[in-house]
Amino acid sequence: MRPLITALILIAFGLIVFVSGCSTYNGFVDMEEDVENAWGKVQSAYQRRSDLIPNLVNTVKGYANFEQETLTKVIEARAKATSINIDPANATPEQLKAFQDAQAGVSQSLGRLLVTVEQYPELKANQNFLELQAQLEGTENRIKVERDNYNNVVTNYNKKVRRFPGNLYAGMFGFSQKAQFQAEEGAQNAPEVNFE
Repeated sequence: MRPLITALILIAFGLIVFVSGCSTYNGFVDMEEDVENAWGKVQSAYQRRSDLIPNLVNTVKGYANFEQETLTKVIEARAKATSINIDPANATPEQLKAFQDAQAGVSQSLGRLLVTVEQYPELKANQNFLELQAQLEGTENRIKVERDNYNNVVTNYNKKVRRFPGNLYAGMFGFSQKAQFQAEEGAQNAPEVNFE
């Protein structure tokens, strides 16, 4: 009788561990898919910006006196940024930093372009240019929203990977922490405005 009770207890315990493991595994899969979905939205927002850049450049090129070097830098920055591909399942902080640096290069070159445009009143008044500029501003906001959403999803995933007993199952099934976007170096400093 005692061996039968012991066997039933062991079977019940094994069944509980099995059901718990399946549930935890499925939870990790769901959360990992959420991370990949959030990353896809980040990439989509950046892609929208990349798609707008050729239209902006072509609109600006229509003005003969415009500085060719500025346009070339925008095109080069866009090409560099679109050449970096990251798999969110294996994203490392270094890969995200390289991606972020390339995207910052696009932002900086676009900023220089928009500052240079100030010298061309006809261009500033051009309806196509104004629409593209508004779309770029809206896209920059979308990028921030999607990056924040990505970081929130990754935070929830990383919490599950690190918490007990999930961390045991995470290690057993090969789930590990995901990298997050970090603020750019010096982002805590207010930008300096100088009209001289």
